[in-house]
Amino acid sequence: MDAETVSGIYGYLAARGVKIWIDGGWCVDALLGKQTRGHPDLDVAIDHKDEEKFIEQMKGLGYTKRRDGGDTAWNYVLTDGRGRGIDVHVFEYDESGKNIYGIEYPYGSLTGQGEINGHTVDCVAPEWMFAFKTAYAPEEKDRKDVHALGEKFGFEIPPTHH
Repeated sequence: MDAETVSGIYGYLAARGVKIWIDGGWCVDALLGKQTRGHPDLDVAIDHKDEEKFIEQMKGLGYTKRRDGGDTAWNYVLTDGRGRGIDVHVFEYDESGKNIYGIEYPYGSLTGQGEINGHTVDCVAPEWMFAFKTAYAPEEKDRKDVHALGEKFGFEIPPTHH
């Protein structure tokens, strides 16, 4: 998925009152302020209360749920039939900030801001993106993401990601 498509989706949703947070590889690039690699999809976080409106708006862009058996009610993929996919991560906090549904984003982790294609986007905060990226055995792209985040934000690279 290219930067123009990502910023277009973000802007389209924002103009219609649907808030998303960029996650995954595009979040890394947003935090870095530049695209550093190709991305096959876009990962987004969406509050459970906005999910229905999000789905409806994405239908307007030609995206529908892909059914492949690996989906859950809170983590699924939307595709547009042109090879583009959006990995959807639904979450919900209670009034005290405790996660009560879906993907367990720590409270405060969705406070980052970055830039994609010249547009400011909300995303996972740098320290949390780094923590998420270092929490599993890395592929080469993950090592590169971790090193880029470490260099920009001063995070120490763990031995598993050298």
